[in-house]
Amino acid sequence: MNVVTKTITLSDGRTITIETGKLAKQADGSVVVKMGNTMLLATVCSAKNAAPGTDFMPLSVDYKEKYASSGRFPGGFTRREGRPSDYEILVSRLVDRALRPLFPDDFHAETFVNVMLISADGIDMPDALAGLAASAALAVSDVPFNGPISEVRVARIEGNFIVNPTFEQLQNADIDIMVAATIDNIMMVEGEMDEVGEEDLLEAIKVAHEAIIPHCKAQLELMEAVGKTEKRAYCHEENDEELRKDVHDKTFPDAFILAKAKNTDKHARSEAFEAVKAAYIATLDPETAASKAGLIDRYYHAVEKEAMRRAILDEGIRLDGRKTTEIRPIWSEVDYLPGAHGSAIFTRGETQSLTTVTLGTKLDEKIIDDALMQGRDRFLLHYNFPPFSTGEARASRGTGRREIGHGNLALRALKRMIPEDYPYVIRVVSDILESNGSSSMATVCAGTLALMDAGVSIKKPVSGIAMGLISENKGANFAVLSDILGDEDHLGDMDFKVTGTRDGITATQMDIKVDGLSFEILEKALLQAREGRMHILDKIAETLQEPREDLKPHAPRIVVMAIPKDMIGAVIGPGGKIIQGIQAETGASVAIEEIGNIGRVEIAATNKASLDAAVDRVKGITAIPEVGEVYHAKIKSIMPYGAFVEFLPGKEGLLHISEIAWKRLESVEEAGLKEGDAIEVKLVDVDQKSGKFKLSHKVLTPRPPREEGTHHQQ
Repeated sequence: MNVVTKTITLSDGRTITIETGKLAKQADGSVVVKMGNTMLLATVCSAKNAAPGTDFMPLSVDYKEKYASSGRFPGGFTRREGRPSDYEILVSRLVDRALRPLFPDDFHAETFVNVMLISADGIDMPDALAGLAASAALAVSDVPFNGPISEVRVARIEGNFIVNPTFEQLQNADIDIMVAATIDNIMMVEGEMDEVGEEDLLEAIKVAHEAIIPHCKAQLELMEAVGKTEKRAYCHEENDEELRKDVHDKTFPDAFILAKAKNTDKHARSEAFEAVKAAYIATLDPETAASKAGLIDRYYHAVEKEAMRRAILDEGIRLDGRKTTEIRPIWSEVDYLPGAHGSAIFTRGETQSLTTVTLGTKLDEKIIDDALMQGRDRFLLHYNFPPFSTGEARASRGTGRREIGHGNLALRALKRMIPEDYPYVIRVVSDILESNGSSSMATVCAGTLALMDAGVSIKKPVSGIAMGLISENKGANFAVLSDILGDEDHLGDMDFKVTGTRDGITATQMDIKVDGLSFEILEKALLQAREGRMHILDKIAETLQEPREDLKPHAPRIVVMAIPKDMIGAVIGPGGKIIQGIQAETGASVAIEEIGNIGRVEIAATNKASLDAAVDRVKGITAIPEVGEVYHAKIKSIMPYGAFVEFLPGKEGLLHISEIAWKRLESVEEAGLKEGDAIEVKLVDVDQKSGKFKLSHKVLTPRPPREEGTHHQQ
């Protein structure tokens, strides 16, 4: 067994080791990455040949956390790992986005990268090591790859940047980003911030890149140590250079004219470009056209890309005629859906989101039960992208990875604007009805409006914008584009999404598709994005400037109470009898939990009467009887010497016959009292030894004047 190990020492003295040659040796490449007691196994397997007709990179990246890694059983009936959690899908996407651009353009073999968490101590965060593990597995394989890369997390905590912080450290961060890079270039950035400036984000990215360089050097050394500097030979494309030239020469002039035609209609523009290709195919004999169809499609796609890029770089003309800094027309509307607790439509160009907000109680919290993370989420954001939004005639097959990723970006953009003590559970749902450009950024804008329409007291409105890049000669000539179209994303070099308030950035996501992106270009993109965000915030303010003062009439009303910890059991009652009784009698929902040394009681109802009734019941149960206080009591039983009354839920005292009226009574019934009657009483004393309560009704009634010869009870 030939085991090779490389060690990376971090600036704070911690170490990361990469080991190969011990596990999963039948994979094309496999490594174990270890930091502390956190261990990841990464493998890569790639087919020797490409499937016929494949003209893209069929890459699959899967990240999976084993519950056994932290000594836990999975939940559910089967007690085994099931479909990937949202968190695992998000980590898989982070790794995929960093790796995919670095495979050779002509490599089309199915390739599978699997990263598994096999040991965890709950201290170090494994997602920050997943990109390093995946790249190292590729490095020790013979799969062609223009890496290596690595990923790190950078957090700013109390003004200091920390690379790959622990779970505990991250809780206090105002910047939390994941960055992927090669030795020379940034490839991917994603994260959330607490309204930070553009210069702070740039500094965090620089810190990340400096930390990544040693990771990449260690992989190059590992590759050399195992003899994998030479990668496999392959031939996945058959090319016809004469045809390529013919397609270019005969279609580029017309395509270039269309690229400068300033057509604002997505489908009309697409049909016009397709007509140029169809006209070229019509000049060929049918047999050649049929046999070369795949090549013609590929070569003409390159023509479209070149035409779009030349129009922008040479003449400053975008496909729809806008300037590089210009935002498409925006219109928005709130309160569109009367049945929702909050709703908004946000339309920017040909991108439209219909977003709703639903307010719920503690019972609506999302339960998180992952391998390393357990807890509850009180702010949910779900993003849906139905096929009709792009005019596609196909069925919708549920939530895909892209939808989870886009929804997570919008959630990160908005979540820090929700007040920390907000009593409601919030669910935001964005349904994309049209798409040509960034629908995740439309979700952020629509989400802001819908939250304000629902009366959610968000701290500040948030807007988002997607930036693009067209560059050549390693960035020597470039154009940064604001509010990119779908085609500008597809044919361009960068997709850089930035969200924020007027005071700073709240979230970002960046994918780079070229080498040589300088920090100068990044800075220009960030500053141009800020201008766009401010413009969009102005448009949002034209529709709704601030949250509504009150909730919609049909939204639930919530009261949160703090009670002594030792009173939790009294509110719940034996077998839940008391709390269930409160809910049945009042129509309100009541949830209770222990937080530290107090009990948090959340009471919700759709009308004030139910809410007040439930609040009174809980207050009654948890109230401490006070001498001198007057209570509305209920007679529970009658005795010859008086009546036992319940003056607080679960608390009874004796109303002695001598304390019912100022005159002498021979029996309780003489006063007209019977079981079940309501009566006001005053707590006049508490026996210090027995804890028994002494109550009086007569002291609450006027004392009649003395008559001569008459003696009243005292």
